[in-house]
Amino acid sequence: MTLSSKRTGLYLMSIVYIYLGVLHFTNTDFYYPYMPNFIPFHKEMILLSGVAEIVLGFLLLFKKARIYALWGIILMLVTFMLVHFNMLIPQNSLGNPLYLLIIRILIQFFLIYCCWFYIKQPKV
Repeated sequence: MTLSSKRTGLYLMSIVYIYLGVLHFTNTDFYYPYMPNFIPFHKEMILLSGVAEIVLGFLLLFKKARIYALWGIILMLVTFMLVHFNMLIPQNSLGNPLYLLIIRILIQFFLIYCCWFYIKQPKV
């Protein structure tokens, strides 16, 4: 993988996280059904996770902050796993088929791997 393609991937990650973070503010109602009952303050947590995605997405663009952003994204994705695993409980699935729920969890692991890849590539 060339340096320019690695940078392109990093910039794409940045754009995706910023975009998804903005969605937490522009489409807040979408996230309510996914919030597990054991997490308090649903609206505040939705907005806070949006802020985290936006900030971490922007920090990916700055070489000096990138490693912290990548670790922050990993921490955020691991935290979001609570939501995805909670949906595996049949009454919490929101009618989603099991295979889609499993695909979402696999995507989370892939996103964590992407961060790990860039952590191991500090010269990008």
